[in-house]
Amino acid sequence: MSTLSLDLRQRILATYDAGEGTRQDIADRYKVSLGMVKKLLSQRKRTGDIAPLHSHSGRKPYFTQEHRKQMKTLIDRQPDITLWEIREQLELDCTLPAIHYVLKDMGMSFKKNASRQRARARRRETRTG
Repeated sequence: MSTLSLDLRQRILATYDAGEGTRQDIADRYKVSLGMVKKLLSQRKRTGDIAPLHSHSGRKPYFTQEHRKQMKTLIDRQPDITLWEIREQLELDCTLPAIHYVLKDMGMSFKKNASRQRARARRRETRTG
């Protein structure tokens, strides 16, 4: 969904202010949702401006820079710490994959050392005949 132009926003509000129909009629006329008309009216009432509020849109990140610093500190102190332990120690309310992706984004990964790896199953030889 693209952002409505300032011109279209002004026309929608001018039509509403002129009393040329209900909010639903105006939404239908300009091919926007009823919610968009309500949002414009609310935004104008609240801020006095109808320009797009891009800086306020979208989902806010759960992990702050402080969380990232704390994770780095935990891993530096205890390199074999598990994702579950990180979540518990930092009292995070998130999934383990979420922590994994943050650590991956930070360029950190957990590499198992050879002594911890499971022994490989021997490959079966196929018999002929």
